[in-house]
Amino acid sequence: MDDSGGRADGSSALARLDRRVAGCRACPRLVEWREEVARTKRAAFADWTYWGRPVPGFGPPDARLVIIGLAPAAHGGNRTGRMFTGDRSGDVLYQALYDVGLASQPTSVSADDGLELYGVRVTAPVHCAPPANKPTPGERDTCRPWLVQELTLLRPTMRAAVVLGAFGWQAALPAFAEAGWTVPRPRPAFAHGARVALDGLDVFGCFHVSQRNTFTGRLTAEMLREVLATAAHAAGLP
Repeated sequence: MDDSGGRADGSSALARLDRRVAGCRACPRLVEWREEVARTKRAAFADWTYWGRPVPGFGPPDARLVIIGLAPAAHGGNRTGRMFTGDRSGDVLYQALYDVGLASQPTSVSADDGLELYGVRVTAPVHCAPPANKPTPGERDTCRPWLVQELTLLRPTMRAAVVLGAFGWQAALPAFAEAGWTVPRPRPAFAHGARVALDGLDVFGCFHVSQRNTFTGRLTAEMLREVLATAAHAAGLP
């Protein structure tokens, strides 16, 4: 059976969703912050034209593994327009993805740097850079429909997810439920190395790749690679 038409439909639907995400202005505090950062910039990036909009997910529409973070960084994704790109957290994540064979290169510096992900899509429950990297619960909930729609479109091929951090975990589990998976009640607690089996989907918990975690050794490169490799195996990726 030739399902190339189905893949094309999924690809175009996800591309349309990404465009809609990038045009969202639903949270006034986040809109004001991301645009102010884009205007004032950081001295090191004075020659950049910042993206300054919501950052859509990144990766193929037939991904078998999805990585769910927190939100774009003010001078990372909010500058480059691509998730986990141009900041220290992204440096750690994409190096680990490259190390386990899920990315074409170990660095992610701009949206046109040629990086490809193999069977993996990276997204977040909040698509705008928040002040102090802390979205409010209300902003998380307002943004949830975007994640639900993304997961719904990815569901035909998605077999595993890695959720980075407790905030992402708290946002992702309700989104999985709204996208059609049966989530246990009470909801499983976040822990590094946690593994929850849903309907044909394995969800893994991992400490966030924040500088606070990676600089202190709470999350090491080896720990991150182990979670990613285990999730890739669960997703049926080589």
